[in-house]
Amino acid sequence: MGIPDWNDPKLGTMKRAALWLIQVIGEGNTFTKGDVAGAFPGVAQADRRVRDLRQYGWQIHTNRDDATLDQHEQRFVSAGKPVWEPGNAGSSPRASITDRRRREVLVADGNMCRSCGIAAGGEYSDGLEAAQIDIARRPVIQADGTEKIELVAECNRCRVGGRGMKVDFPQVELKVSGLGGFERDVLISWMKNDRRDFSTVEEIWALYRTLPAESRERVRATLGI
Repeated sequence: MGIPDWNDPKLGTMKRAALWLIQVIGEGNTFTKGDVAGAFPGVAQADRRVRDLRQYGWQIHTNRDDATLDQHEQRFVSAGKPVWEPGNAGSSPRASITDRRRREVLVADGNMCRSCGIAAGGEYSDGLEAAQIDIARRPVIQADGTEKIELVAECNRCRVGGRGMKVDFPQVELKVSGLGGFERDVLISWMKNDRRDFSTVEEIWALYRTLPAESRERVRATLGI
């Protein structure tokens, strides 16, 4: 059974938008809000209906997810549920994050990325762009073995690299309980300040790990390795 044509006027805007992505844009390709407006002239909030598809497993990236995109571009990564089929466009199990809840998470997390520590608007070490902080959903395994989705602030780069990351909280507790006195005091000081200062050697190592093979060899040669 074939899929409907995206121009079918009997379908709602979200269903048509899903079909438009498949039939016109194609997976892996980019589009803009202007493209959406051109495809759905006179349709109010057509771009919002495209965003709604994410609640049904559709992967649509912005520059918050993919640093190679500019602020006006989006990329259709992959299709999710066929929302044009009966029963597939009901209520989504993944509720959207309200603006109020987003602000609460940002405040609780110090308005910085909890993965790398960069602040909103901070410049990455390569100087290519400034950090944007948004909210990521992180699966956390609870003490009773169940899994709970918790919200955390992350920058645009870490959100891409951290997809699929899962936290095993009992393992965190086990490692904390196994710390010696000195290590425990160091950890407590980092937690109280909500930051850790890295030594020059650690900063160089972190930068070295990001270099391409040719540049890594030049660093090694500098050190006589």
